Amino acid sequence: MAESGHICNNRGDVFELPYRKSCGCSKLATTDWLKNIPGANQFNDIIEVRFKNTRKGFYRNVNNIRFRNGDVVAVEASPGHDIGVISLKGELVLLQLLKYGISRDSEELKKVYRKAKPADIDKWKDSILLEHDTMIRSRQIAEDLDLDMKIGDVEYQGDKTKAIFYYIADERVDFRQLIRVLADAFKVRIEMRQIGARQEAGRIGGIGSCGRELCCASWMANFVSVTTNAARYQEVSLNPQKLAGQCGKLKCCLNYELSSYLDAQKDFPDRNTVLETLDGEAYHQKTDIYRKLYWYGHEKENASNLIPVPVERVKEIIRLNKEGKKVKALIDPGSFQEGKLDFQDDVGKNSLTRFDENKSRTKKKKKKRYKKKSRDKS
Repeated sequence: MAESGHICNNRGDVFELPYRKSCGCSKLATTDWLKNIPGANQFNDIIEVRFKNTRKGFYRNVNNIRFRNGDVVAVEASPGHDIGVISLKGELVLLQLLKYGISRDSEELKKVYRKAKPADIDKWKDSILLEHDTMIRSRQIAEDLDLDMKIGDVEYQGDKTKAIFYYIADERVDFRQLIRVLADAFKVRIEMRQIGARQEAGRIGGIGSCGRELCCASWMANFVSVTTNAARYQEVSLNPQKLAGQCGKLKCCLNYELSSYLDAQKDFPDRNTVLETLDGEAYHQKTDIYRKLYWYGHEKENASNLIPVPVERVKEIIRLNKEGKKVKALIDPGSFQEGKLDFQDDVGKNSLTRFDENKSRTKKKKKKRYKKKSRDKS
């Protein structure tokens, strides 16, 4: 829910905040690839501003103020104003607009007022410190109203006049009474925003089964649907406990290598084709995609005594079977050998007490030296 950190601008001013990380390390930070190219970053009246976690927006610099990446600015909001950090400016902003399908001449683009004043930043920090307690109290209020929903995060607007409550729910929720109670309790304007289980996991954060920080909490901002077909194509066991992430949905990383697996299998024959041999029918059991091997067995329901067959050999057998011919064997003996690991088994060659013997010898030597010194002194 809350990450410790700070933000800074290019002048070296540091603002310690509960969840915003240092400049350049934010989840929504955008790399300016044209930064060191002379003349590439021409002045552009639209800038990109990031806020808490997964929220950012584009604003029009109507006053032609010279900003730098990392500057804390006050921007137009509805109502009042909000405080954010400039994450991108210049030519690359136009590409970002194109990416998100936003027109440069859109009237929906709000304005940038000014660089944030010390009073703005103080109020901003005070509002951020209220977010965790507000979330805990709002959860209790929702429970008292018997609403089937979970409030996962709260974000105050920079001027502390509005609060966004992020919630997840399986079904449609009538929260009109909740909004009235929250408005009376916190004396601010209330906005309810529904998010999915993946977005909630990204806000909470955590460590994945790979041992690294969750992708949705570190760099992912857009979520692509994941299906069980992604696991099937990669020959991953369809175990729900292993395929599900901390959000309870299929892991996003199942899509990372999917394209390479699909590309590798483009010329693979149909797995459901039964191969006919003189020893009987052979059924496909499993696939080693990158080694281009199919594993076949003569018993359909028994995955023992499997025979590895190269994909090219499988194609040849299918072609012969279509001609009405049966092959003598799936693969000729000796024509294919699996790769063997080149290692030496050193187990048992060394004694477990070999170091103890050395220690006993050193102790005996020390005793002899001590006795010799004592004799010399006497």
